Amino acid sequence: MSVLAEPRRELPQQPRPAHGLPTLVAVALASVMLPLTVTGPAVALPSLATGLGAGVGAAQWVQNAYGVTFAACLLAAGGLGDRFGRKRVLLIGIQLFLVTSVVCGLASNIVLIDLARLVQGVGAAGMLTSGAAILAATFDGPARARAFGVLGASFGFGLALGPLLAGLLVSATSWRAVFLMNLVLGALLLPLVPRIQESRDPDAQRVDWGGLITFSGSLALVAVFFVEGPQHGWASPAALGSLAGAAVFMALFVAVELRVTRPMFELSLFRRPTFIVVVCQPFTITFGFVVLLVYLPQYFQGVGGHGSVGAGARLLPLTLPVLVLPLLAGRLAAKLPLRVMLAASSTLIAAGSLWLLVLQPSQSWVALLGPLAVFGTGVGSAFGVMDNAAISVVPVERSGMASGIFNTMRITGESVAIAGAGALLSSLTDSHLRDSKGAVPAGQVRALAGDAVQGRLRTSLDALPAARRAAARTAADHALTSAMHTAFVLLAVLALIGAVTTYAVVRDRELDSASR
Repeated sequence: MSVLAEPRRELPQQPRPAHGLPTLVAVALASVMLPLTVTGPAVALPSLATGLGAGVGAAQWVQNAYGVTFAACLLAAGGLGDRFGRKRVLLIGIQLFLVTSVVCGLASNIVLIDLARLVQGVGAAGMLTSGAAILAATFDGPARARAFGVLGASFGFGLALGPLLAGLLVSATSWRAVFLMNLVLGALLLPLVPRIQESRDPDAQRVDWGGLITFSGSLALVAVFFVEGPQHGWASPAALGSLAGAAVFMALFVAVELRVTRPMFELSLFRRPTFIVVVCQPFTITFGFVVLLVYLPQYFQGVGGHGSVGAGARLLPLTLPVLVLPLLAGRLAAKLPLRVMLAASSTLIAAGSLWLLVLQPSQSWVALLGPLAVFGTGVGSAFGVMDNAAISVVPVERSGMASGIFNTMRITGESVAIAGAGALLSSLTDSHLRDSKGAVPAGQVRALAGDAVQGRLRTSLDALPAARRAAARTAADHALTSAMHTAFVLLAVLALIGAVTTYAVVRDRELDSASR
């Protein structure tokens, strides 16, 4: 039976109000760790890659490996939580996340870190999907809107303070502390988990392993395509083969989901235009945000010549609104049409993206206050609202599935954004350097472009003759800046498309009726 036709059912284990506060605090603490594990390594990557002598491709997988398994396992985590209990899946995810944080913090080999990040994404998937579903099962009505506002603020807290905190840790100790700091939050979180009331879907069936394998394979091959393209050429056998493989796996995924009686990815929901637009919001809201979070700190450290603390501090105008606004947005969501709020958020992101064209090498931080604040306001005003809207389109007993679909789209968008933006910036920087009238030897262009994007220009510049370093540095600065400008224009176009589509398609009454 389609989920659209399923009547709302009460769960056997209905949480009591006494469980509300510890549940909310536990989910909020778990949610803080997830953005820290994206923003922290972004700031620490130049130091990490240099310290371990990692190549451009291996260093890029520090972010890509985490993103691939994070996005790919959200569907499975939602299904496992619905069947075996969301509290149980949350606890397993936390434990896996903390163990891999220790491995990353102590490893002396980049391959081991990449593998640990691969596993860490699995734990993160369990934490995110189960946490959102637990809130949906614990709270209802206006209380649920407020709870998801707290969830958005928790993400905002990790996003707002993550870059600066990571910069301080790298400066005071080393890049290893960026991973080990998760243990502090873990020590506060684990004692709260037993206070959470267990919840599950009474009609849940076996896990859709076919869907998990095909979706995971497709997403992993997309990441391989973006890594191999700049390194070996977009028309190389490795790049084209991975892209073709991704298409095949995605086609198999759709075929599998259409044949499964109770799929994790309920394709029948996509018959509703409102649901399609809501779950695709992350591609216009968080897509550009994660690009700035990952690549601006590296730009500030490489081209700007700032330390890790300075790079993190310069992101505060972007990230602080994401800390402050979700709670306010949760209150406004009860008074304003959803389509107006989300369309306005996308419009602000587009405006901030175009304003960021003022970015230049060695620029004063004052010039970036305005565009970063406008961009951050657009993102912060949508956080929490998007989550609640996605959960509200299905009966509460299938909230794990709905959370899995929405968060899969969000994390998939972030994963594709990180890999795709890295590939775009590397390719554009490479192209501009080749047009720089011989400022950089032809054999050094690709390495210099990759190191520039990852914030470690000195690595490639030190390999050049001393007489050529100044010219090469100037050429790299302008090449990467031009590439960033192109990325900002593309982000603005994407956000504007999202704003227009959201306002034209979303109907709030569909969300209201579905949540009753």
